[in-house]
Amino acid sequence: MTKIKNSFPLLALLGLLALVTPTQAQTPDYSKLSVWVRQIALQQQLHAQAKNLQKNGQTDQKQKMQTMTAFVRIPKDAHQTLKNYGCKALAQFGDIYITAIPLNSLVALSRCSAVSRIEARSSCSLLMDSTAIHTDAIAVYAGENLPQAFSGHGVVMGIQDIGFDLTHPNFYNNDLTEYRIKALWDQLSTDTIGSSLYVGADYTTRQALLSYAHSRDGIDQTHGTHTLGIAAGSGYNSPYKGMAYESDICLVANATTEDISLIDSTELYKYTSATDALGFKYIFDYAQQQGKPCVISFSEGSHQDLRGDDQLYYAVLDSLTGPGRVIVASAGNDGIINTYFHKPKGVLSAGGFLLSANKSASFTMRSSTDFNIRLVIYGNQNDTICLPSNLACLSPDSQYVDSIGTMAGKYFIQMIGYHSSYDKNEQVLEMQITGQGQLGGQFPISIEAVGKAADVEWFRNSGYLISNAINPQLTAGEPSHSIHSPGSAPSVICVGANSYRTHYKNYRGEWKEYDMGTKGARGEYSSVGPTMDNRIKPDVLAPGTNVISSYSSYYLEAHPDASDIESDVEHFRFENGRTYAWNANSGTSMSAPVVGGAIALWLEANPSLSPKDCLTIFEHTCSHPEPSITYPNNYYGYGQIDVYRGLLEALQLANSIPNLPPYQPKKLTYKLNNNVLNIQSTDVCPVPIELSIYAVNGSKLLQTTLQAEQNVFHIEISNLPKGVLVVKTQSRLSDYSGSTLIRH
Repeated sequence: MTKIKNSFPLLALLGLLALVTPTQAQTPDYSKLSVWVRQIALQQQLHAQAKNLQKNGQTDQKQKMQTMTAFVRIPKDAHQTLKNYGCKALAQFGDIYITAIPLNSLVALSRCSAVSRIEARSSCSLLMDSTAIHTDAIAVYAGENLPQAFSGHGVVMGIQDIGFDLTHPNFYNNDLTEYRIKALWDQLSTDTIGSSLYVGADYTTRQALLSYAHSRDGIDQTHGTHTLGIAAGSGYNSPYKGMAYESDICLVANATTEDISLIDSTELYKYTSATDALGFKYIFDYAQQQGKPCVISFSEGSHQDLRGDDQLYYAVLDSLTGPGRVIVASAGNDGIINTYFHKPKGVLSAGGFLLSANKSASFTMRSSTDFNIRLVIYGNQNDTICLPSNLACLSPDSQYVDSIGTMAGKYFIQMIGYHSSYDKNEQVLEMQITGQGQLGGQFPISIEAVGKAADVEWFRNSGYLISNAINPQLTAGEPSHSIHSPGSAPSVICVGANSYRTHYKNYRGEWKEYDMGTKGARGEYSSVGPTMDNRIKPDVLAPGTNVISSYSSYYLEAHPDASDIESDVEHFRFENGRTYAWNANSGTSMSAPVVGGAIALWLEANPSLSPKDCLTIFEHTCSHPEPSITYPNNYYGYGQIDVYRGLLEALQLANSIPNLPPYQPKKLTYKLNNNVLNIQSTDVCPVPIELSIYAVNGSKLLQTTLQAEQNVFHIEISNLPKGVLVVKTQSRLSDYSGSTLIRH
C-alpha cells in the first residue's frame, strides 16, 4: 500500500469523524482478527470513511459488492448471525465456517458478540524469503513437518545497532498479543532526567517503548530495524520471518559515524568502542536478570589496526562472553576491494595506484626492516617522491608532517611510526596523502614499497589501490586482511555472507537485480581474513545478499525519495495508521543476524553453549560450498551454517546416536496427534524403511519396520517418555532416510 500523506486524506478524515454515521465510524475488534484480516479491516474502515466524506454518505456500489473468504468461528447461533450480516456460509467444520463476508460488513461482524474469531491470509504464491530454507532452519521450526518447539523461546536475542522502529508489527508475536521488545537503551536519547545510565536512557515497559516509538536516530536511519527483523522478527503476515521469531528482544541503540550530527561536539568522545562494550553488558545483564541465555548480533565494525586500540576491548569481550553468552558480529563488506599487498624479502618493489573519492587516502605498512616508500605523480612530467620508512620514527613524537609541491599541485604527507602491538620487533608506519582535488583522479599517483632486504605488508585504511596502464608493472593488491573489528576478536563469532537470490520485485512491480552469485557462493563483497595477527576469520557464512526484512516507518515517512526505498518489496498499513515496509538489503550486516538468530535456537536447546562450543558446532556441521578447498579458511570460515545439523550437535545427538543422519528425509513428513506419530510419504515407498526413536540422551526407545508399498504409517508412542524425541529412518533409497525431532 502506498503511503497516505499527512494532508487532507488522513488528517481531515480524523478531524471530521463526527460527520460519519455511528456504524461507519466503528473500530474493528482487532482481538478477533488474524493479522491479514486486520490489515483488510483497517483499510476497509479508512476507505468507508473517505467515501462517506466525499459522497456525503452515498453508498459505494463497487465496495458493497466486495467480499472476503475467511474462516469464522461462531460457537452458537451461527446461521442467524451470518444472515444478519449478509454473510454466506460456504462450508462448516464444527463451529468453524468458511464464509463469504461482504467487506462493508467485516468491521461490524468482528464486533458481534457471537463471533470469536475471523481468520484468513493472502493466497499462496511462490514468492518467499529463502534464508530459512538455505540455512535448513525450516527443519527446526514448529510446523506440520516438524512439530517441535525450537523457535528461540526462552532466549534473549540482543541487537546493538542504529535506526530502530519500535512500533513495527514484526516485533510482536504472530497474533499480535505479545510485544516482544522488552528493553531498549538508547545511548543518544535526550530524555536523561532520572536516568542512571552513562549516556541516554532506557525504556523497559511496553507503554514506554511504544510511546518512544523509535530510537533518536530512527528518523534518518533504519539499519537496526532490518537486522532485528532478520534475527528475531515474527514475520507479521509475510514470508519474511526472522530466525528466532519467539525470542525475547533486548536492544541497544548505540552511536556510529552516521549519528555524528546528533551528538554535541562536547559529547563526541563519549561514544567509543568502550560505550559499545557497555551496550553488550546492558543486554547480557538484562538476560541474566531474566535467567535466560543470550546471543547478541552486532552489524557494525571498524578497521583492524596494529596500534593496540582493540586489545582491552577484546579482553572485555572475552570476559563478557561465555556459557550462555555469545556475541556475533559481521565480517565487513570490503571483500571486493584490494585491501592488502605483500612485498616479500628478495623482491625489489611492489605497489599500485591510489584512488580516492575525496582528497586523501591512508594506509598502514608493517616491516621489521627499514625500506623506502616511492610516490610518483603522473602528468606532463612525472614527479617522484622517495621517503624512508624510518622518517617518522626519527621525528619528534614519531610524527612527520610535510607538504610537497609538484606540477599537479601541493600534496600533504602525514606519517606516524610505532611498534606493532602484536610484535614489538616490527615497525609500523601509518601514512596519509592529501592532494588538492580528487586524489589520483586527474593526476594518477602510484605508491611502492621499495627495498630488497625488507619484508613489507601494506594495509588499506581509506581510498583504493588499483592498477593503471600507465605502469602495468604496478599490479600489487588483493582483497584480504579486511575483517572488521570486533568480528576479528577471538571470542566473537565473525560472520561472512554468501548468496542465493540475484533479484527481486519491488513494491512498484519493478525487477531489481543485485547478482553476487547463487547456490551459496560467497558474496564478493564479504570481507576475508586473516586477521592482522594471522588468525583465520570469518568463522562462518550465512545468506547476506538480497535478504528481505523490516524497514522503519519513520525513515520511510521522512525519506520517501531515498534511493534504498527503491528496494522496498512491500508497503502496508498497520492498525496504528502508519505505513511500514519490507525491504531487500545486502551485506554482512544481514548475514550476522542470521547466525545470531540460529545460535538463539541452539541456546534454546542447550542454554550453556559458549562461543567456543559454537565454533565446534560449525566445524562438525557446516556445509562446504567449495568442497575442493580446506576448511576453515579465510573466505568461508568453517562453511555455511546449517541450523538443523547444528541443533542436533547442540543437543549432542550426533555423538549419542549412532549413524544419525544430519538431515531430514526428503519424502517423509511427520505429525503427532493423540500419542500417534503419523508418517506420510509423498509417494508409495517401494522398499521397507527401518524406523528408530531415541531419547535425546541417545537411548533407543522404539524400533520397527515400515512395510513397503505404503505411503501412510501410524506409530503408537503413548508409552514413550514426554519431551523431545529423535526419529531416525534408514532405507536403501536415500530420499526415505534421515532424522527429525518431535516434541511428545
